[in-house]
Amino acid sequence: MVIRHAQADDLPAIVAIYNASIPGRLATADTEPVSVAAREPWFREFDPGRRPLWVLAPSGGAPAGWLGLRSFYGRPAYGATVEVAVYVDPGAQRRGIARALLAHAIEAAPALGLRTLLGFIFSHNAPSMCLFERAGFGVWGRLPRVAELDGVARDLSILGREV
Repeated sequence: MVIRHAQADDLPAIVAIYNASIPGRLATADTEPVSVAAREPWFREFDPGRRPLWVLAPSGGAPAGWLGLRSFYGRPAYGATVEVAVYVDPGAQRRGIARALLAHAIEAAPALGLRTLLGFIFSHNAPSMCLFERAGFGVWGRLPRVAELDGVARDLSILGREV
């Protein structure tokens, strides 16, 4: 498995992986698929030297998963804190892809000038909660009933880890 910086030609696969997570109502607050064109500005915000977007491509093929680090709250005092988002193609789940990407991000964090990693995870998303907790993240907060998915109010957990 190869973890590398995402390239522009990876964007369709990244979007497809993201869109595949929407129907399960576990991993995103989006309720309808997004387009590649709509994600182009989002993609351009990533910077390999500061806020990378990595893909894991088995045997150098198409991405099976991705992890992005985005700035938290957009103010200078939070410059060493990022939000972590990780998504895996449904056909490749339960194969250690998310775990490998998250471990890669933790290892790379100091060289990127990062001290704190945050995950914003729906509290009912047991697989992601377990993934982050096993990677040394703790529950730092919970926002009760802040999202509504298909008429059901959902809590959002904030998981954090210092590196």
